[in-house]
Amino acid sequence: MSTVQQPVAASALAVEQNGINVIPESERHGEPRELFWPWCASNISVLGISYAAFILFFGVSFWQAVVAAVVGVTFSFLLVGFVSLAGKRASAPTMVISRAAFGVRGNALPAAASYLLLVGWETVLASLGVLATATVFERLGWGSGNVTKVAAFFVVAALVIGAGVLGFKAIMTLQTWITLATAVLTVGYIALTINHVDWSAVSGLASGSRQAFIGAVIFAMTGFGLGWVNSGADYSRYLPRRASASGIVAWTTFGAALPSAVLVAYGLLLAGSDAKLLDAISVDPIGALTTLLPTWYLIPFIVVVLLGLVGGAVLDIYSSGLALLTLGLRVPRWTAAGIDGVIMVIGTIYVVWIADNFIGPFQGFLYTLGVPISAWAGVFLADMALRRRDYAQVDLYDPAGRYGAVSWPGVGTMVVATLLGWGLVTNFTTGALTWQGYLLEPFGLGPKGRLDATGAVVDTGAWSYANLGIFVALAIGFVGYLLLGRSPVRRQEDAAQQTYA
Repeated sequence: MSTVQQPVAASALAVEQNGINVIPESERHGEPRELFWPWCASNISVLGISYAAFILFFGVSFWQAVVAAVVGVTFSFLLVGFVSLAGKRASAPTMVISRAAFGVRGNALPAAASYLLLVGWETVLASLGVLATATVFERLGWGSGNVTKVAAFFVVAALVIGAGVLGFKAIMTLQTWITLATAVLTVGYIALTINHVDWSAVSGLASGSRQAFIGAVIFAMTGFGLGWVNSGADYSRYLPRRASASGIVAWTTFGAALPSAVLVAYGLLLAGSDAKLLDAISVDPIGALTTLLPTWYLIPFIVVVLLGLVGGAVLDIYSSGLALLTLGLRVPRWTAAGIDGVIMVIGTIYVVWIADNFIGPFQGFLYTLGVPISAWAGVFLADMALRRRDYAQVDLYDPAGRYGAVSWPGVGTMVVATLLGWGLVTNFTTGALTWQGYLLEPFGLGPKGRLDATGAVVDTGAWSYANLGIFVALAIGFVGYLLLGRSPVRRQEDAAQQTYA
């Protein structure tokens, strides 16, 4: 892959010319605090309020849920912050830097998993935006039919694809405005619904078991930071080398974790106050939230919903385009983003107009991909920890370079961590994924459960929903590569020292 550079567009409305190439020093600019905006915009969605209901479904108390949410959200976004450091060190996208640990060709394994996860989430977010608009318009009496859905579809698709094609500068500008607008409108939502909080009901929620608490923590990790960890360096690669490392980690973590933690905490208060609302959110995550609002605020509400979902989808489409290029597609970056946009459009059309029951099974597919992504994150972070020198940028694009075509310590560790991880998670969203959890009983953690003839989950054990496999895959990926990757990394850095001696 050529590393020939093109100048970065100065205007937010001009198409970014850089792809997966290394960003030259002359084009690197900005400060770590600028990372606050893209990460805040992509996580200030009101979906954070709905996530609170899913945490309570683990059967935990309010305070257990708060601790689980704060720990899971903060820890997972801290991982995103550490991955963002690699962008400063290598001036390249996340999945290109990943080649140092997996080899230039071996990296196709994590890049493919990353691509599928990103395209999947951008499709889900766009679909939720269309369906949410239909829900609000129906309550307003304006109709929720195809005209409404088509209009919402075009607005969402235009914003997401347009920003993805334009690239980095446009995204950074758009995300700044999304953060400001969504923050104001979200405060309005809280002010109008806070009277629905019943502290006696919230404080009366019974405490759950340690397995339930662990499951809630891991769910918070998976639903938030682990869904972004494979994109961290994509938005820090333009920062100059002098940029503060601690600043990069802090602003990334703060920007993403702050809105997520606040929205989940408020969602816990709302969902914990009303059992009917709790159940309604599980069926309609966005529509259920509108039942608490006066009619006059429904339009501002749908604006905040769309902006929050678009903020997340925009980062997804940008990073998925970079991942597609990393897999070897030889087209300009904006073309790759356009291709992903077409896939998102087709997927959204299927979800909104064709599928009877798609979101549940598809989310199961996305959760399944969370295990290999966690394994990859462990390997990637261990590789970063082992390196004392900056990456050899040219060799990240050359299978004959120091990182090689396939790095078996990286690939092997990820495969083993993934297989162990899948064995310790359960997935009953569709019959096609019930094979997971095959290690729970052999490891003495009880039965995983099964689907009966009616589709209900029965015969579950205490650890069935803890989803330990997510954390296990992350830990094994990290520890395994620390042990197996130490010698290869040392040889690579010794070669670098000889080259520059």
